[in-house]
Amino acid sequence: MPPMEHAMPIWTFIAVLALSQTCFARYTKFPEGFTFGVATAAHQIEGAWNVSGKSENVWDRLSHSRPEMIADGTNGDIACDSYNRYLEDVAELAYLGVDFYRFSLSWARILPSGRVDLINPDGIRYYNALLDALEEKNIEPLVTLFHWDLPQSLQDLGGWANPKMIDYFRDYADVCFREFGNRIKSWITFNEPYEICEDAYGDEKKAPAINSHGVGNYLCSDTLLKAHAEAYHLYNETYRPMQNGKIMISINSIWYEPQDPENAEQVALAEVANQFKFGWFANPIFTADGGYPTVMVENVARQSQAEGLPKPRLEQFDSYWIQRIKGTSDFLGINHYTTHLITGAGVDYSAQSPSWLKDIGAITSMEVGGDSASEWLRVVPTGFGNFLRWCKSTYNNPAIYITENGFSDFGTLQDYGRIQYFNDYLTEILNVIYDDGVNVLGYTAWTLMDNFEWRAGFSERFGFYYVDITEPDRPRTPKLSVEYFRQLTANRELPQDDRFKDPSKTRIEL
Repeated sequence: MPPMEHAMPIWTFIAVLALSQTCFARYTKFPEGFTFGVATAAHQIEGAWNVSGKSENVWDRLSHSRPEMIADGTNGDIACDSYNRYLEDVAELAYLGVDFYRFSLSWARILPSGRVDLINPDGIRYYNALLDALEEKNIEPLVTLFHWDLPQSLQDLGGWANPKMIDYFRDYADVCFREFGNRIKSWITFNEPYEICEDAYGDEKKAPAINSHGVGNYLCSDTLLKAHAEAYHLYNETYRPMQNGKIMISINSIWYEPQDPENAEQVALAEVANQFKFGWFANPIFTADGGYPTVMVENVARQSQAEGLPKPRLEQFDSYWIQRIKGTSDFLGINHYTTHLITGAGVDYSAQSPSWLKDIGAITSMEVGGDSASEWLRVVPTGFGNFLRWCKSTYNNPAIYITENGFSDFGTLQDYGRIQYFNDYLTEILNVIYDDGVNVLGYTAWTLMDNFEWRAGFSERFGFYYVDITEPDRPRTPKLSVEYFRQLTANRELPQDDRFKDPSKTRIEL
């Protein structure tokens, strides 16, 4: 049944919950078997951008050729110097008491040309050394194949707008499964496909900053979902029988809610926006019918016709690819940080023509929740709970891993805001597990240490550890949130320690 037929009853149910909920912890203990980890990404922490055979990637190119696009003028050349200091990173992970460490592989470090004609032995050595260190501390690796750092040589061929990338990605995945798969039991193909496609090919928010708005973004999603499916089938058929691991995709989403839950138009438009944002990549994999969401295909077709185009800018997959993509994830990986509001029908002031934003046909607002160091990140814990309930209803209660969730500030060591954020969002996870039966199996905090936050550079800080980038050796200093998370993982329970209460605030429930 098309998503819009369910929109009103599902949202009405969710809205009532949202109005009655607070962030007070009715539950504090996590279920048996629930796991905790932290996440990083290669380009954001490794540095060594041109060392030992690594080639240039799209973020190297952007930060070097257009430094004005990075908020503080920094780049990933050194970043946190994890290429040289990975043992210190692993020691920090062990202190935090995590069950797993989510990190990504640098495609350009493993395959400098982007293709399999040259496998860089230093890249293989580096990641094996990291895996050795994790194994010694009994920390499981959760490894992302692609976290935005495409080799520039492949971008020169068109990047994710080029269908040939399906083969290139499959070949790259094959090398990684073969070289590391006997030691890695949990894989993620792509991190945040929305950001890859919309922000990098439909806008200039991420490298390679193509801004082929309303066109390149949809070409990208077509290629990316097919590449994901090919990597999944390769693993499933060739490597899983020997390696016995799992493989999934991590899909990100801002959650959209109606500004007025009693406004039927806003309710319907919130469902449209959520299908365009999350359903764009979740629907083809996690629904029985497969393919892009019906409302998305219809909206783009209608806009394309109005633009005088002979064919829609987004076309539904044919029957072969619908079946090939459907079911290609062992878990639903969710990256979530924030909630925005839908205020009515129309076009956002920032929408280009044509564009993904214009295709949605809704006006959004960030006038909700508390603030952070990131303009886009509003603190709305109840939105997280509503999003997870929606995922259960929309995708038939899948097994879910939260693969990213975190809070930005400007680098304070007494990071009470981060602690409060984690506590409130973890409370929502407990609520939906115990009250609603949502099948959340694990939680990944973003991030281990302050790192190169893409176009924000180091101006926004998400880490447990403060990194001083003015010092050549990039010293790490633990923030108060380190102790919060350490207690969380040790006791499998929300910490109750008074040390974590902000003395300047009167409202905090821990």
